[in-house]
Amino acid sequence: QVRIVESGGGLVQPGGSLRLSCAASGIIFRMYDMGWYRQAPGKQRELAAIISSGDRTNYADSVKGRFTISRDNAKNTVYLQMNSLKPEDTAVYYCNAVRRVIDRDYWGQGTQVTVSS
Repeated sequence: QVRIVESGGGLVQPGGSLRLSCAASGIIFRMYDMGWYRQAPGKQRELAAIISSGDRTNYADSVKGRFTISRDNAKNTVYLQMNSLKPEDTAVYYCNAVRRVIDRDYWGQGTQVTVSS
């Protein structure tokens, strides 16, 4: 059974930091590309950051220079370090595990991040 579980969300003031974690089980983690997506109220889900199985990273323009994605294959976990947070970063953040060669795509339940004073 595949499980994708996010944690680390919460309420933070503008300019603050949070680190999200996503623990995966039931998959060969090191073979999956891992992504963090976010969905703000009334908006479509969008990619925030992604890290490939080969550790290549890509970021949305809106988070470049502020967010850092990383992975620990020994712990089957991917992280999203978020610094200099802005109110527009407020969203539900979802973790995604994808391995396109075998058409596998898994999502977590999401964790709420609220940036507000």
